[in-house]
Amino acid sequence: MALFTEFLPSANDYKPFKKNFRHNLIAGISVGVVALPLALGFGVTTGSGAASGLITAIIAGLIAAVFGGSNFQVSGPTGAMTVVLVPIVSKYGVAALAPLGIAAGFLIIFLGFIKVGKYIDRVPFAVMEGFTLGIALVIALQQVPLVLGIQRAPGSHTVLVAIDTFKSAISNSINWTSISIVIFALVIKFTWPKMNKMVAPKVHIPASIVVVLLTTLIVHFLGFKVATIGAIPRKFEVAGNYLETFNAIPIRELGYAIVVIALLGAIESLLSARVADGMAHKIIDHEQRKHQPNRELFGQGLATIAASFLGGMPATGAIARTSVNVRAGARSRFASIVHACFLLMVVLFLAPVVSIIPTAALAGVLIGTSYRIANPKSIIEALRTTYGERAVFIVTAISVLAIDLIWGLVIGLLTNLVLKKLLSSRR
Repeated sequence: MALFTEFLPSANDYKPFKKNFRHNLIAGISVGVVALPLALGFGVTTGSGAASGLITAIIAGLIAAVFGGSNFQVSGPTGAMTVVLVPIVSKYGVAALAPLGIAAGFLIIFLGFIKVGKYIDRVPFAVMEGFTLGIALVIALQQVPLVLGIQRAPGSHTVLVAIDTFKSAISNSINWTSISIVIFALVIKFTWPKMNKMVAPKVHIPASIVVVLLTTLIVHFLGFKVATIGAIPRKFEVAGNYLETFNAIPIRELGYAIVVIALLGAIESLLSARVADGMAHKIIDHEQRKHQPNRELFGQGLATIAASFLGGMPATGAIARTSVNVRAGARSRFASIVHACFLLMVVLFLAPVVSIIPTAALAGVLIGTSYRIANPKSIIEALRTTYGERAVFIVTAISVLAIDLIWGLVIGLLTNLVLKKLLSSRR
């Protein structure tokens, strides 16, 4: 039994509860507001629908908060996981997400039990920065169909699909209304923070929510004909037909997809937890803010299994939402639980409102998010480092964009290893 003690929740996860209740409540609602458009956007981008994104944010967000190894982590659908899932959905359909997610979740739990968390935590900085840049570029390219207001072109490679979709738009009629909404959304996304300080300096209103509200009001009252999210179900449904879906996927591709989803879920979650540790050092003692990597894998595995089983998709720790959580004053994992409950209330009481949100607005939000993920300052810093680190950064980013996330990571690690050996042999 002692072997599993480190994976179990305890009262210490929430101490001191009463003292920190107000901080956690405010932080949870704040991150819930930020998470809403992102969950909707990632669900739409994946092809599984906005409801799937919300289900993932609610179920995975709650379970990872309770069982995970970080007191500040916020989990749910992410851009990185979307990059992996889009080719799978385009090739095998939405039905493949449930069995693949459940199998990947068990693999993530296994990785936690054999204690590989500490090794994933040691991925070199240059590799992770290149990995992150590649993800940001792919997320932006995935929005091309939503920006142009047309169906995505067939295929599973993001770059080629974006090019073919663009060609299709040119050969047919370009939807200037959809493009205009995206441009408007981006303008608001990047100008709102300064306007917020002028209008309400003591209240932080997330730019993404302002974008969604304004674009929805304009589209609805002016009667623009653009695609919207559509009906949002108010109940969870257990996914089925696992065996039939498994049999439809060749065994080699099945195994590869499960490994890719599991590795990405593990890597991104631990990276996010590590970022949260660094941000939280000013507000809480060292021991409580330091995450437990193996327990984090256990919690993320359970979260992915539950979300996939109930009609969602594989989940990971979300760096952007976790950062918002810490900055908003979270003191324990109770803030992440509040975030999940807030989203559940939105589904139960505001589903009709959510259904009329234009998908072009979500595209604008996600393009803005990809820009912040890429972080121009981080790119400049990465390019100003040593020759070896610069090369690793560029090779990793290009590999992620040209091949896929896991091969990009592998190639980045190999490049880092080779360059280190070459440089050490010259000394």
